[in-house]
Amino acid sequence: MSTRIAFLKGHGTENDFVIVPDPENVIDLPPAAVAALCDRRAGIGGDGLLHVVRSAAHPEARHLAAEAEWFMDYRNGDGSIAEMCGNGVRVFACYLQRAGHVTEGDLAVATRGGVKTVHIAKDGDVTVGMGRALLPAGDVTVSVGERSWPARNVNMGNPHAVAFVDDLSHAGDLLSPPPFSPATAYPDGVNVEFVVDRGPRHVALRVHERGAGETRSCGTGACAVAVATARRDGADPAVTGAPATYTVDVPGGTLVITERPDGEIEMTGPAVIVAEGEIDADWLTAAAAA
Repeated sequence: MSTRIAFLKGHGTENDFVIVPDPENVIDLPPAAVAALCDRRAGIGGDGLLHVVRSAAHPEARHLAAEAEWFMDYRNGDGSIAEMCGNGVRVFACYLQRAGHVTEGDLAVATRGGVKTVHIAKDGDVTVGMGRALLPAGDVTVSVGERSWPARNVNMGNPHAVAFVDDLSHAGDLLSPPPFSPATAYPDGVNVEFVVDRGPRHVALRVHERGAGETRSCGTGACAVAVATARRDGADPAVTGAPATYTVDVPGGTLVITERPDGEIEMTGPAVIVAEGEIDADWLTAAAAA
């Protein structure tokens, strides 16, 4: 390993990420190292980390190399591994374009949640094919303090519990994971979205992301919210035969989510690279051993 490791910093609707380019997968990034990099006071700071690796060079993605050259090895801010991150995919694509690996237009990105289709528009917005939502059966409840709400269980490659509330302040401080029941619904934890209506086909959310706490945005969460809202509104595209498009306000901006009659979901929003620099490898090694 060289004495310095390149990194970039980017965000999608203020869901921010440390980006570590590592095409041949030679940089060791154990959970403690990732958590140190994402630390907002002692590290670079981010809701998560985007490890940029060629699919053929990563044991979890080699089987996808024929479909997608690049693998988004995504980590939560606490160092844990996550299946998918919708805002992260947009920032990942933005980095690939900046680095000259891709150009405007269509590309495929491998993730632990499958291969995602991405379109980079001329105006800089990025559209991601998020796949289909799964709606596991069974009732789920989430709680904050003395309040509890029924929640829609939506899986977007990662688990979500979507609760409709009267006021976003009812979500509390979101410093710790909101309790849910039954405990068997989410054995590996869950992302919890609290949602209010803003107008026709227009909602706003706050989210506690598993492994990160409250974040300024969650792409898969916005998709889960759009799906749950469409079902609540009687606008299930599989039933109506018409696409359902929702504007979803997140604390860090706005995303547009469309679910098509075949179940495929698209998310459109901005992605920005704000900085680049170098990590001291000795510091990272020490952080990983702490």
